[in-house]
Amino acid sequence: MGTKTADEAGAETGTETKTDEEKVDVTKTDATDEVTEEAPHSDELVAEDGDAVADGSVGVGQGAGAVVSAVLGFVSLTGSWIGTVAGARQTLVGQLHNSTSSNTSLAKQLEATHGDAWQTTALWAGLFALAALVVGVVVLARPAFGTARPQATWIKSVSWAGVALGVIGLLLAVLKYTDALLPLPGAS
Repeated sequence: MGTKTADEAGAETGTETKTDEEKVDVTKTDATDEVTEEAPHSDELVAEDGDAVADGSVGVGQGAGAVVSAVLGFVSLTGSWIGTVAGARQTLVGQLHNSTSSNTSLAKQLEATHGDAWQTTALWAGLFALAALVVGVVVLARPAFGTARPQATWIKSVSWAGVALGVIGLLLAVLKYTDALLPLPGAS
């Protein structure tokens, strides 16, 4: 390509060329200017003693806890694999109980077959909701117990979402378990 060195440019214009020492000085000055013009790295923070500290791992545990809280709250509302399996197992136990005793009433058969499974599913949903609530509260309370720096805004938001989902999930699980929400139909 058509790039010219300082010597060639000086020779063409008729000006005097710089010596090697002047070239080195110019290079040093240009390099220093480039370094000072760069913005400081965003992944470094200054500690209290003035040393730079890498910021790569600060808040990672709290962020993970916030996400876990939100996911557990979501699972408490939508249902979990373990809750489904436990409910199906309870249905099977109820069916086995009904097949061995033929003189039970229809209401007891419904309760044994479907009611206990419903309550088992509600119990597991409540456990997930309680876990979401506890993890979310721990993440939100963590800065009060020793971290000098404030939490990132997204960590607070996701933690609050986990707490809210946990409270809603726990409320629904209690209503479901006590048959206040969608009770078994009567056997009449």
